[in-house]
Amino acid sequence: MPGVVIVGAQWGDEGKGKATDLLGSRVDYVVKFNGGNNAGHTVVVGDQKFALHLLPSGILTPGVTPVIGNGVVIDLRVLFGELHALQERGVDTSRLLISNAAHLITPYARTLDNVTERFLGKKKIGTTGRGIGPTYADKINRLGIRVGDLFDEALLRDKIEGALAPKNHMLVKVYNRRAITVDEVADELLGYRDEVAPMVADTGLVLANALAEGKNVLFEGGQATMLDVDHGTYPFVTSSNATAGGACTGSGVGPTAIDSVIGIVKAYTTRVGEGPFPTELLDKWGDRLRDVGHEFGTTTGRPRRCGWYDAVICRYASRINGLTDLVLTKLDVLTGIEEIPVCVAYEVDGVRYDELPQDQAAFAKATPIFETFPGWTEDISKARTFDELPANARDYVLALEKISGCRISAIGVGPARDEIIARHDLIHTRA
Repeated sequence: MPGVVIVGAQWGDEGKGKATDLLGSRVDYVVKFNGGNNAGHTVVVGDQKFALHLLPSGILTPGVTPVIGNGVVIDLRVLFGELHALQERGVDTSRLLISNAAHLITPYARTLDNVTERFLGKKKIGTTGRGIGPTYADKINRLGIRVGDLFDEALLRDKIEGALAPKNHMLVKVYNRRAITVDEVADELLGYRDEVAPMVADTGLVLANALAEGKNVLFEGGQATMLDVDHGTYPFVTSSNATAGGACTGSGVGPTAIDSVIGIVKAYTTRVGEGPFPTELLDKWGDRLRDVGHEFGTTTGRPRRCGWYDAVICRYASRINGLTDLVLTKLDVLTGIEEIPVCVAYEVDGVRYDELPQDQAAFAKATPIFETFPGWTEDISKARTFDELPANARDYVLALEKISGCRISAIGVGPARDEIIARHDLIHTRA
């Protein structure tokens, strides 16, 4: 059975955990391949709500092996805080595997993230301040600390010393902060060595063997397409590849192992942080989407910026990721809205754009061109087949499918994991 990739098709927070839950017991491995604890999934199981930040959402599914791949950056304090919290609630976390090549977030990375963002002032990127960007920068600069380094203390201290030398000059001379010592960094990291040791593995090899044995492997992206460092709204992006290609580089499997690529998209659009957002609503409708949709960050608690559905963004995500399927979430949030606008194109300086402008300045000035669709008032949370939806809700979904460039294979009609309509199988082989 081929591997399946799940990615966000907007700016994140689309509800990727919903798709993971839908696949449920059919999946043997769930792999997080990018990002760190700068984004999260909220998963509702029965009457319990779980907020996951660093861990793959598959950790909540019995029998599934959750994997943190080499493309992830790990804050060990957050990792074990999250693991211990789940264990206290009776969740079995013993299957977790962590790549020995994943990079570690250090105290100096967190410090630099915060002081740099404050220094930028009005030009800030809108990072979460959790050290994600500086850790990826060290990775590219070949100054990073990896999980495998924990098991050779002399090597670890040598690497920390080499990474700290230029950073302490910057902290002291530019930002007027105290220098950070090798000991305090090493002590924090080594404090988790014994606990993390049983989880560390050559996860690329584990996954290759699993795929060869016909097991189902789900690759779960953090953040989303429009936050991808190469293909997103740069520079207002994350520091990793959140698109489908990152599933291969971030987990150590080849592209021929991937056959289905599922994009997750809300029935409207949200964004957290700075950057352009053409359909953003700064009025009562934006407030309504935020309140009814509970649009506050799982990781940060920040209120999300809200706007109408943007088909231009979704068409772009479909092309960039090679999407085979879409999962449309939070359709229920639109219940009760009489007329629902959908952005089908942009206007920039009098010119119509049916595709995403590649010029950053043009995108920042883009004005949405809307088509309006009639809404519905019926409660849709109990619907489990497409035909059980009100006619206007069905028409809305079919319209989005037509203008988004990809079939909609599942529809979320409520927050619980079983409040979903399956239209097509999400695990399949391409023709």
